[in-house]
Amino acid sequence: MSSDAPRGVFITFEGGEGAGKSTQIARLAATLRAQGGREVVTTREPGGTKRAEGFREALLRGVAKPFGPFAEALMFAAARIDHVDGLIRPALARGAIVLCDRFADSTRAYQGAAGGLDPALIASLERVTLEGLRPDLTLILDLPAEGGLARARRRGGEGQEEGPDRFEAEALSFHERLRAAFLAIAEAEPARCRVIDAQPGPDAVEAAIRTAVAAHRPDLLPGEPASGDRDHAA
Repeated sequence: MSSDAPRGVFITFEGGEGAGKSTQIARLAATLRAQGGREVVTTREPGGTKRAEGFREALLRGVAKPFGPFAEALMFAAARIDHVDGLIRPALARGAIVLCDRFADSTRAYQGAAGGLDPALIASLERVTLEGLRPDLTLILDLPAEGGLARARRRGGEGQEEGPDRFEAEALSFHERLRAAFLAIAEAEPARCRVIDAQPGPDAVEAAIRTAVAAHRPDLLPGEPASGDRDHAA
């Protein structure tokens, strides 16, 4: 990266099933691209690279579930190492804005708080896989677990033939623990995290996200109002 190139910006989207992360990443990417002048990269976890997408397919089929949350966390970590080294770090080095659908906070929430894995073990995996990489901003799309699952299952009925994936099929209590875990992460790291109410329609959620991004990084959305904290920041 040349000395006068802008520093890359890493924004992650987190939340439970059916929160609308994919839709909102696409909308924010379009908004940022319309500003011009900055490369915008969208990606997801698990996935983002060819090898990591292979891990994704296996994880969502539940291949690791019989071996417990530690085995799942190890598979996520392996996928994340390839994703970070093969896509995220190079994009940030070019000065790109990287928007990622899930990242390390999902491992904390899914395998940690909801799956019962020791937080110290999760922290050790983060140190190995991330080597200091942290999102500049994390947007946590929040809605009640029951409503999110209903959305996810409607989406699955419309576009999938195989039914709920490994995580969508978990009991409601799992998803309630998951929601609580994401809110706890936001409370613990308010400088990085913003909680977005994901219950309204997509346009309202998009507006709240734009406000949150403009408040955190006004250089990315210079024409966007950044006051009022409409994003319900934690």
